[in-house]
Amino acid sequence: MRRVEHVMGFPVSLRIDDERGEGDERDGGDEGDGDDEGGGDGLGAAADAVFAWLREVDARFSPFLPQSEVSRYGRGEVAHGALSADLAEVLGLCEEYRAATGGAFDVRLPGREFDPCAVVKGWSVQRAAGLLAAAGARRFCLNAGGDVVAAGGPWRVGIRHPERADQVCAVLAVTDAAVATSGRYERGDHILDGRTGRPVTGLLSLTVLAPTLTEADATATAAFALGAEGPAWAAARPGCEVFAVDAGRSVLRTPGLPLA
Repeated sequence: MRRVEHVMGFPVSLRIDDERGEGDERDGGDEGDGDDEGGGDGLGAAADAVFAWLREVDARFSPFLPQSEVSRYGRGEVAHGALSADLAEVLGLCEEYRAATGGAFDVRLPGREFDPCAVVKGWSVQRAAGLLAAAGARRFCLNAGGDVVAAGGPWRVGIRHPERADQVCAVLAVTDAAVATSGRYERGDHILDGRTGRPVTGLLSLTVLAPTLTEADATATAAFALGAEGPAWAAARPGCEVFAVDAGRSVLRTPGLPLA
């Protein structure tokens, strides 16, 4: 079955295919036209649960909704002891990556609203993948605005070319893993180095393959914030493989990257 919905400001596409065969997804893109094709009652219910969860996350964690828990926390209206367990977990992850990068990755930047989206996206989509697995789905691909969780496989996941939107610069063979990319091609110089407060310009894009999208997405953003030193930092993280294009258009990749 396939389903596509627009959630959290980007398209989320789900494909469940437990039969043997090959699948294709592109990291950094989306697929489909919003249709819901095929799937029995069990798969349909699992897909419903996935999108219901993501809509709940959007309502609770969006910094763009004034009454979301994240917005109220950012304004100091929610005491730390009154946080939901989910937000407490997200804040713990934010602090973990802030400390690991020496402050380069920071969700509390001067002059900006508190915004943990760099952690929330991967964390929430990985939780959604857990709902699918719990429902018995064995082979599926969940693509959230270009960040991908793949189960079963192998799935072919394309890494978007950072300067040519209609091309990929590498294709990965992914089985039971996740892929996330941070780059400048969609939103310009939106990632700041928390140590300087200035936009990061040392990289064009950085892709991380990791066991979960929680790790892949946060690691990709944190590594991008580190600039030129980011690829080596990400590669040293347990279970992570890296593909990066620097500002000089040189490709940096780890030897264990599963190129298709």
